[in-house]
Amino acid sequence: MGTRSKRYRAGLDRMDRARMYPLADAFGLIDEMPAAKFDESVDLAVNLGVDPKHADQMVRGALVLPHGTGRSVRILVFAKGEKEREAREAGADHVGAEDIAKKIQEESWLEFDRVIATPDMMGVVGRLGKVLGPRGLMPNPKLGTVTMDVARAVGESKAGKVEYRVDKTGIIHASIGKKSFGAEKLLANASALLEAILRAKPSASKGTYLKKIAVSTTMGPGIHIDPASVEQAAAV
Repeated sequence: MGTRSKRYRAGLDRMDRARMYPLADAFGLIDEMPAAKFDESVDLAVNLGVDPKHADQMVRGALVLPHGTGRSVRILVFAKGEKEREAREAGADHVGAEDIAKKIQEESWLEFDRVIATPDMMGVVGRLGKVLGPRGLMPNPKLGTVTMDVARAVGESKAGKVEYRVDKTGIIHASIGKKSFGAEKLLANASALLEAILRAKPSASKGTYLKKIAVSTTMGPGIHIDPASVEQAAAV
C-alpha cells in the first residue's frame, strides 16, 4: 500500500486538482504519470445530465475504438449449424446452444466476457437473463450482439469494441485502453467514445448534458477534463 500511495502522491504532484484540463492536455498528463509494475488500464468516467430511471433518457451504445482496448476478450456465441461454424472460424472462444446454457445454469460457468447470439437462439439465451443481465452480458440487438452476422460481431469484439451504458447514478464508466498506448492513441480512443456519447444524447435530456468527465489509470488519481473542450473538438 505504501508503494501505491507514494506513486499516487507523485501523480497528484504533477497535476492541479482544482483545474479542469483540455481533453488533449489530460492525456499528456496521463502519459507523464509514474508507471506501475503492470500496464494499467485507462478509464473514462462521464457524468451525464440525464435521469436513467426514465427510459427516454437511457444512454447506451457500442463502438469499435480506433486503437482497441489492449485487452483480450473471451467471446461466447450462441448459434447452431452454419452460424456455429462461422463463429468458430471468426475466432469465438466458445460456441454452443442448449449445452452451453445448461453449463451456465448448472455449473455457474462464466468464463467469458461478451455474449453474442443469433436471433433464433434468444429463446435459449432469455432463460439466462437472471445470470447474464446483472453482469451486463445479455445480448442486445441495439449493441449488435443479437445478429445473424456472427462473424462480423466476433471480429469487432476482438478488434476492441466497447459497450457503454449510463448507470443509475447517471455515470458512464468505460475502459479506453492501456497506459502503454501513449497520449495520442488514448486521446483518439477517448475522442471516439465521447463523440459517440454526444451523438447518443436523448432528446428528453434537458440542461447540461456533459456535466463532469474524468480520466484515470488503475492506480492513479482522477484528472478532470473540461467538458467544453470535448464539445468544441466534436464540433470541428
